[in-house]
Amino acid sequence: MRKRWIEFYNRSTLATKIRFSYLVLLVPIFSILFFSIYNLWSSNQRYEDMINSTLVASEFSLDFKKDFDYEIYLVIVGNKTLKESDVDTMLRHAKNVVKGLENITESQDNRDRLQDIRKYLDSLQVYVARIDENMAEGNLYEENMEIWENDVQIVTTLVRDEISQYTYYEIQGIQKSKDDYQKFYTWMLRFCLIALVGVVVAVGIMSYLIPLSITRPFKELSQVTDEIAKGNLSVRANVNTGVEATALSNSMNTMIDKINELLEQVTTEQIRLRKAEFELLQAQINPHFLYNTLDAIIWLAEAGEQKRVVGMVRNLSDFFRTSLNQGKDINSIKEEMLHVKSYLEIQHVRYQDILSYDIEVPEALYIYSIPKITIQPLVENALYHGIKNKRGMGHISIRGEAGEKDFTITVTDDGIGIDETRLRQVQSGIQNKVLTGKDFYGLYNVCERIRLNFGEEYGIFIESVYGEGTSVRVILPYVEAK
Repeated sequence: MRKRWIEFYNRSTLATKIRFSYLVLLVPIFSILFFSIYNLWSSNQRYEDMINSTLVASEFSLDFKKDFDYEIYLVIVGNKTLKESDVDTMLRHAKNVVKGLENITESQDNRDRLQDIRKYLDSLQVYVARIDENMAEGNLYEENMEIWENDVQIVTTLVRDEISQYTYYEIQGIQKSKDDYQKFYTWMLRFCLIALVGVVVAVGIMSYLIPLSITRPFKELSQVTDEIAKGNLSVRANVNTGVEATALSNSMNTMIDKINELLEQVTTEQIRLRKAEFELLQAQINPHFLYNTLDAIIWLAEAGEQKRVVGMVRNLSDFFRTSLNQGKDINSIKEEMLHVKSYLEIQHVRYQDILSYDIEVPEALYIYSIPKITIQPLVENALYHGIKNKRGMGHISIRGEAGEKDFTITVTDDGIGIDETRLRQVQSGIQNKVLTGKDFYGLYNVCERIRLNFGEEYGIFIESVYGEGTSVRVILPYVEAK
């Protein structure tokens, strides 16, 4: 009920709330008046019931034993038959009186006494039946007189005594009730005074709360509009008090949702544009690699290295088949490792005097997803910007490592490395999405494609020491490839 009242109040118009405020002021006054009248009537009713109970019990005590004993005696001596006597009528009347007294009395002790009287009346009914049986068998006068003297009169005496005790304690209850009424009247006077103070306090509180409930929704809406003005479109109006304020709140939320939809559309278009730019960049890189590889194949063919030519062509075929990937943007780790291995095999033919490599990626990671052509640009950077810029043999290492929530593929080289100033520029450009130079397009491309597909918390992280080498970590989530 309380919940319904709150919902009714919240959905009410401003005019209804004002009317409700007047009603709130009147309800306590009428409640106190009703409570006082009801308690006075209830007390008077209880008092009257106790008086009636005492009168009925007194009448029962005076008449029942004398009349019942005498009626049984007349039956025994033969002046009346059992059917002509009032014995059954008296027993039924007595039981009805007991039943009525049970409904009136409030004392548990007196209820127990009435239960005993009911048992005594049942016993009297048994004795009457035995007398009737004796009369039917041959008018056993002596035996019936013995039942009358030793059983019937004793039980009727017990009934009289119980009724007398019942009456005595009912009268005591009346006296106690009188004292209780005096206390009740005193309590009622105090209650009315306290209630009057309570009503005054309630009126003061309600005079504050009800206007506040009317003005609060509009203050909340004002706060929401301030947040919107600051550019916070994640805020929502949550006003459900008052018809007018609720309608305004819903309209405001609809407006915010529409603005967010438009922003999402713009963001989607920007993402598509960036993907197109990345794909264009990839298309520009691939022909350059293809030309160099074909030159190497021609050189090997002219040198009569047929087996190496076959190997180069096979690796080139694997490289481009994995690159195309049937038009899909996502590879499995297994496919990506095949792709980068083909690339390294091709480059190893061209740079065998300066390049060695190893790949150690656990097969357990092969089932997970990675944007295609992610590792190859990192290996290409390691070769062209790291190993080729230092003298002597260089080594590229590719390692895979599983974590709790994500896994890492690390490309490490022992090339020339990156000086500290340039390293900070590259790290800042990738992490802050600010492309300040054309010489790390590949790294920027890889990081952005990972973010676009898996979220901003993933991507690449570069560490380098000038003169010692560079390490690039690729962090990816556990997403199984389709």
